[in-house]
Amino acid sequence: MSSAGNEKTLKAGLVGFGMIVDETYRPFFETVHETALYQRATGPVEVSLDAVATRTGSRAEKYLAERGDKVGGFQSFAGENAIDEMTATGLNFACVASPDDRHFDSCKKLLEAGTHLIVEKPSVLKLQELDELVALAEKNNVTAKVVYHKLFDPDHKKMRTLVYDNILKHVNSGYCSLLEPKAISGKQFAQWITGRNPGTYVAVHYIKLIDYTFGGKLKTVTATGQRGLVGDKDGPTWDSCQLRMIYEYESGREAAFDIHTSWVTPDNFPGYVEQEVSFRFDNGLWNGHSRKRGVECTVEEKTPFELKNSMNNHFNASFVEPWNERSQRGYGIEVIEQFAKEVAQIEFGGPESERQARLEKVRSLSYNDLSADRQTVATVQALEAILEHQAAGDPDCVVRVNDDKGGLVLYRPGSDEAEVLYDGTV
Repeated sequence: MSSAGNEKTLKAGLVGFGMIVDETYRPFFETVHETALYQRATGPVEVSLDAVATRTGSRAEKYLAERGDKVGGFQSFAGENAIDEMTATGLNFACVASPDDRHFDSCKKLLEAGTHLIVEKPSVLKLQELDELVALAEKNNVTAKVVYHKLFDPDHKKMRTLVYDNILKHVNSGYCSLLEPKAISGKQFAQWITGRNPGTYVAVHYIKLIDYTFGGKLKTVTATGQRGLVGDKDGPTWDSCQLRMIYEYESGREAAFDIHTSWVTPDNFPGYVEQEVSFRFDNGLWNGHSRKRGVECTVEEKTPFELKNSMNNHFNASFVEPWNERSQRGYGIEVIEQFAKEVAQIEFGGPESERQARLEKVRSLSYNDLSADRQTVATVQALEAILEHQAAGDPDCVVRVNDDKGGLVLYRPGSDEAEVLYDGTV
């Protein structure tokens, strides 16, 4: 579908209007409104933010009143029927940027309406939900993608390149951490963190980074966490969590990955977030620190000069350019721009008779396709189940993947009783 008067216009919708919208989606839509979207296969393509669906409409309508001209204006829909009303406007694609426990219902409605979709991480919280959404995307001939912006981080792209080229050989273990200030849980997300945990919220970045960069098969998931600051010490709301994943590779060797997350770091900590990754390989070591914007990489028989290590670019930053134009850019915005380009390729990249082939090509980009999200969602589902058991007084559970009793099976310590979380193959 296309807007009247311009056969190369993509009409976009947005679900949610919180912090992440201000950091990435808003600058994307403002920039593309000014410059259009260009690639050789399509030529210039206009992208218009036509509709926004939120619970109350307050943030969207405030932006519309103050800066709506930056995106050309949009319709604001609020309440229980907001997404239904939004899809009725005839959108080409929609971005779902609401809290993670609301993703499934929104994505389902959008895919049922035949709308291309990109959703914030984690895509959904259960493999059963993932199966349903993947089937809907297939049935309605649209693409469904997930925002994994850390795959666009230049440091992470450099690491994957070294793995892809077999310069860094077989990963043995890894440690990742992302520690956010109390303002995240106490102010920005205070309305929805009840019963939630920072692992599902941010560990998923690194779960996907590990899954995509190193491949392999997920075998087991264990986790624990701490409570008492943003919720009751015995309640379902978590201050921090520690996650461990075991992967197995074609060689028969294994690797262990630990991911630590929290949202209770003091607000006066010297940096907005503390992010760190460290991976040990057979022949090297990769250490990255996002706050300090530095990388240390050691490869046996390779010098730093040969590896061409450099400082990273920011996730999102506002600049006054040397020519005095103000811009906002970074890899958090690039991931949305790339999705819009993929949709443009599908709809405008050639004759209609070849649309299906173009769609399949975009779906094959497994770095963020919904169909390639299985092991990431499996880990999230396992984490949620383990923490739920811990909150109920049943700690130290283990989830095994694709064992004899099911695709995702939880075991209690000292018990042979199995709880099947997902009976299909992960």
